[in-house]
Amino acid sequence: MARKDDAWRETGAPLHRRLIARHTSHLSPTAKGMLWTSAAGLLFCVLNMLLRKMAMELDPFQAQFLRYLFGFLVMAPLIFRSGFAAFLPTRISGQFVRGGVHAIGLCLWFFALPKIPLADMTAIGFTSPIFIMLGAAFFFKEAMRWDRWFAALLGFAGVVMVVAPKLSGAGGVYNLVMLASAPMFAASFLITKALTRYESAQVIVLWQALTVTIFSLPMALLHWQNPSAVQWFTFVLAGMLGSAGHYCLTRSFAAADISATQSVKFLDLVWASLLGWLVFADQISQSTMIGGTVICGATIWIARREARNRTAGIKS
Repeated sequence: MARKDDAWRETGAPLHRRLIARHTSHLSPTAKGMLWTSAAGLLFCVLNMLLRKMAMELDPFQAQFLRYLFGFLVMAPLIFRSGFAAFLPTRISGQFVRGGVHAIGLCLWFFALPKIPLADMTAIGFTSPIFIMLGAAFFFKEAMRWDRWFAALLGFAGVVMVVAPKLSGAGGVYNLVMLASAPMFAASFLITKALTRYESAQVIVLWQALTVTIFSLPMALLHWQNPSAVQWFTFVLAGMLGSAGHYCLTRSFAAADISATQSVKFLDLVWASLLGWLVFADQISQSTMIGGTVICGATIWIARREARNRTAGIKS
């Protein structure tokens, strides 16, 4: 019998995927989905920090276009290595529908982005999991047990503790615009979940970057400015972070039910608060600390529940 290591070497999967699979083979699908979701959240928080800076220096819609343009360009080496045929989707219409829905959400998001602090923007985005779980239960018939509902609602309560004091005043309109983007992103992620049934993660990520770039170009041309060298480099980095984040998110959708992993998304507020403190010396408010504690508690609790349920043989 061939050794396990030999079997891994005989597979045709890329090295990084073989290493990841080897070190996570003992984990349940739900645990793997949560890890992929957590990694995506951290990458997106760093990305959002860069994009907020760019949206304050350039037109927000130009920033949106360049972020996705470079998200597509950074994947060019993969295309050259594997050939474009490896990235051809099974159903191209589904890719354009997903790209169009995501682009609408992004227009709302980028419009409000320069006016809202990083932690507040992240917290408002936590309404998306509520829409996602409702959509997953309705369209995909995923099981919505009471513990998943409780974890989601508890996490959302923590978000309310953070953002409620900030929904009034001059920034109130921008907070509402940011909030309006949440159901659009939820619809985009649900379409992604459907696409994972017959498309690979790399195909979905590539075509999202391509379709959003196409849909964003007309808005970007209206107020085009020539970026500086530093800004060009920032968009290259943003493209890398965005593609990596969407890859992790797509892998999480393929690994487990969306509803099982959404409570982990509330950890994004912790990442955003820490980045604000480390990079900008932002002081974390008392409401953010209390809300973050509630969010972490909900995440830890549902993770333990999912582990026990799997051991007991309860379907995810």
